[in-house]
Amino acid sequence: MSTDKTPADTTIGFVGLGHMGGPMAINLAKAGYTVHGFDLVPEAVEKAKAEGVIPVDSVAAAATGADVVITSLPNGGLVKKVYDGAEGVLANATKGALLIDTSTIDVDEARASATDAEAAGLTHLDAPVSGGVVGATNGTLAFMVGGRDDVFAAAAPYFDVMGAKAVHCGASGAGQAVKLCNNMLLAIHQIGVGEAFALAEKLGVQDQVFYDVASAATGTCWALNVNCPVPGPVPASPANRDYSGGFAVGLMNKDLGLALAAVEKNGVHAELGKAAGQIYSSLNETDAATKDFSVVYTQIAEKSGVVKGGSAA
Repeated sequence: MSTDKTPADTTIGFVGLGHMGGPMAINLAKAGYTVHGFDLVPEAVEKAKAEGVIPVDSVAAAATGADVVITSLPNGGLVKKVYDGAEGVLANATKGALLIDTSTIDVDEARASATDAEAAGLTHLDAPVSGGVVGATNGTLAFMVGGRDDVFAAAAPYFDVMGAKAVHCGASGAGQAVKLCNNMLLAIHQIGVGEAFALAEKLGVQDQVFYDVASAATGTCWALNVNCPVPGPVPASPANRDYSGGFAVGLMNKDLGLALAAVEKNGVHAELGKAAGQIYSSLNETDAATKDFSVVYTQIAEKSGVVKGGSAA
């Protein structure tokens, strides 16, 4: 694990070029790193290729000869599949290579990945992200990182390119633990913001007026200021694009499932977290599953009889 290599003589294998992984890989390529990217979706590969990522045809090819292997995958099962086996990362990565998993997975799965990596002569960090597709594209993600101090220090140049902040949360699994706690809180916030807008509208208050006050008062939060669930007040929010892009309901539902499994396992009293889990589980069964998770507002508005424009049915 060398810390003195420059981008020009550093090769990165990147597995998972989706909505989050693709922009991260592209930003690394633009920074001068040689990035070998693999994904099962041809369109994702072509998009990354157009921005400087070198496509390869397998996980093994991405890992072979790489100084760093970064994974960005939908779940822990896929991470294990990509790591294990004769064609996996562990069998093909160069001894001493650094593995960074930016997927959001179970804490125990992350710790198992770290153990397996160390046994294979590799180093490992679990580094789930926050900031959504916009953050991935703009290189402003926040990374929550678990792993050894020295490994975290060695990974700093890559985090600096892909994000605005990387916080070392503790030993292996700690990054995932913080991510699950953060996303449970985020889900609660997003539902609360939606309910507040619905109430304001029923009381005859215009969306913009409520936003102007709440965003500068004690109700301020990311779910309001950045991911505002009603069209208008925040032009860049998904609500202005029919809730397309952003962080999908299905992914929030997955993260809440992981968080609530940890809640049960550790005996935590989390009534709001459980309620949020039920709401997003129900929403995930509708045609809104692929939309940004702020679309929960539309369900709240419909059940509340809200008519857009600040009036009510």
